[in-house]
Amino acid sequence: MKGKLIGNSLWAIVSSVFQNIIYSLFFIVIARSYNTTEFSSYIIANTLYGLVMSFSSLGLSQWFIREIKQTSFRSELIIRFFKIQIIAGVFFYLINILLCFFLYESELVRNLSLLLGINILFDNIIYVFKTINISQYHQKRSFVLTSIEAILKLLFAFIIVYININLIFVVLLLIILRFATLFLFFHYGSTEIIHFKNIITERLNLREIGQLFYKNIYFVIIGSLSVIYWSFGSLLVSKLLHFDRVADYEISFKLFSMAEIIPVMVSASVFPILVDKGKENPAERNAFFRKIFFAYALYGFFVFTFIYSYAGFLIPAVFGEKYIHTASFCIEMFLTIVIFPTALLQANLLVSMHMEKIDMWLNLLSLFLNISIALLGLYLVKNLSVINYAIFLSFLCFHVSQDVILIREGITKLSSSLKFYTFLGLLLAMFHFISSKLSSHYFFLIFWLTTAIVILFYYRDDVKKKVLTT
Repeated sequence: MKGKLIGNSLWAIVSSVFQNIIYSLFFIVIARSYNTTEFSSYIIANTLYGLVMSFSSLGLSQWFIREIKQTSFRSELIIRFFKIQIIAGVFFYLINILLCFFLYESELVRNLSLLLGINILFDNIIYVFKTINISQYHQKRSFVLTSIEAILKLLFAFIIVYININLIFVVLLLIILRFATLFLFFHYGSTEIIHFKNIITERLNLREIGQLFYKNIYFVIIGSLSVIYWSFGSLLVSKLLHFDRVADYEISFKLFSMAEIIPVMVSASVFPILVDKGKENPAERNAFFRKIFFAYALYGFFVFTFIYSYAGFLIPAVFGEKYIHTASFCIEMFLTIVIFPTALLQANLLVSMHMEKIDMWLNLLSLFLNISIALLGLYLVKNLSVINYAIFLSFLCFHVSQDVILIREGITKLSSSLKFYTFLGLLLAMFHFISSKLSSHYFFLIFWLTTAIVILFYYRDDVKKKVLTT
């Protein structure tokens, strides 16, 4: 089981990191090659597409993984999953068009949205292949095919640098690349034998879709809400703040999305293990959860301190001096990464225990707090910082609410939760205080070198056993 977790997670992480690095380079090229208005229009259209896409998959990945491990009718389940995603893709592409024309009057934003929205259908189908590979611990297949698309996208970015290309034409080529990736997934993307003809001919009436949708409404809502936190913020910025602030928010989020890759990808592999261990031995599952929790918490704090120390140098160096003021907003957004990984882990644990209804209500509560704090704050202060702090406060409430449920279920203890928040708060205060007195660049290196030595000393016996075993 441990080998599957490490192997599956490693391929998922390498895949996502590799792709996001390339996609980020493409993002940087767009930022540098087009004026602020064109860049902001591209961001808005891309954000709207991302928001609708978060709904289009209906959040059924965890449902599918749980079902495929418990049913003997694998082929029927897979074809049904395909059919649902195709129908949902078409429906939500139409939603994307309606939202675009309702929210924005800019002709460029509308044209970009019409084109980018086509990817919703392609993404939904690829989503099925990726989910199958996760359930079978075959992330390597997804990595190879999506990496091919990423490399081609990078080559295209080099062309944009040297040749002045219309932004609409750029988006058209991106759609062609996505379609080519879909074609490769159908031929090489899974160990399952899947024929497009079988998917089309399989009967699946609207009543069956409705029943499945109703039965798994909690997964649908949870999957949809995960992206709304960030997309809603971008929409607020574009409507209530200066148009140029969209770029500040999206650059910060681009870096944040790269940072969250590791916990998200590891969680995709951790979830099936939580399900398996929960069926066999709940006590063993709880012990596994607590061990993973520490690693997630350590990662979140590491990433925040890195951004805190180096954002002022990295952002203008990568995106250009015109975005030098973005660093402070980026640090504010990254405050959420401190608790994001452990909140994600706890959410997966709840779903693995068939408590997705509770997780859904916690997500809705958190979103409500996010929207309320952001709107009230923007009414009082027209500043991007309001949105960043609204996300953090709502996420903190989400995390605390999860703790209450897990304490009630006997999985963790009140003392453990209090220690987590107290220790984390003290570490943040200490790092901020010392960094303000010394150079944060050097203190970051000293702090984490010391931390690594302490952790190795604490786990020295386990390390010795692994070395001897090897």
